[in-house]
Parts: sequence; structure tokens; C-alpha cells
Amino acid sequence: MRLPFGTKLNTGSGGMTLSIVFYSIVGVLFLVFLPIASFPPHIAITGILSLTTAYGLLSKRYWVIWLLAAFFLIATTFALYTLYFVISTSLIMSIGMILFLVLTWAATAYIASKRELLER
Repeated sequence: MRLPFGTKLNTGSGGMTLSIVFYSIVGVLFLVFLPIASFPPHIAITGILSLTTAYGLLSKRYWVIWLLAAFFLIATTFALYTLYFVISTSLIMSIGMILFLVLTWAATAYIASKRELLER
């Protein structure tokens, strides 16, 4: 019998699994792009917070709700600020920032709606 991927991770739902995967991928990508971008601290902080959020969601820690709120504000500010300055110069970067912003909002809204799973 084949089990869904979310069941193997014991996250409780497919949406939670997608959120964990999203935050993990974002964290790794930001840390990979860190040397390419000449080591700006805001990219490092965003990457580390994203990986910590993914760990907190995976292990169902109670503090992840507060970390998620901080990450949401930092990621939104970072994406909007970057988008403001690159919207007219780089189409690919603009699309990437819009996608990052929308996925961050969607993942945060989903986790906020399912926070009772994390508060046990």
C-alpha cells in the first residue's frame, strides 16, 4: 500500500507538507544565493529564518507560530522592497519576487488556519 508523502512525514496534511517543502527550498536557495549576492545580511537572515521555520513546522514546535509571524513580516518587506527597485529593470527577478510573495502569504495563511495542530 502506498502512503501519501505527507503521511510519511507525519505532518497531518498535504498543505502542511507543502509549507515545509516551500520554507525548506526558500531557505536553501537564499543561502545558495548568498555568495553570489556578495553576502548581504538580509538574505542570510531570511534563509536561516526560513530553514528554522521549516524545522519548527516539521517537528510541530509551539514557537513556530511566532517565528512564522516574524518571517512573514521580514519576507514581505524584503520582497516588496526588492520588487520596487527591480520591477522596471528585470522581468525574471520581478516574477520571482511576486511568486515568492504570493507563496509566502499562502503558506502563512494556511499555517495560521491550522495552528491548532502546532499548539498541542
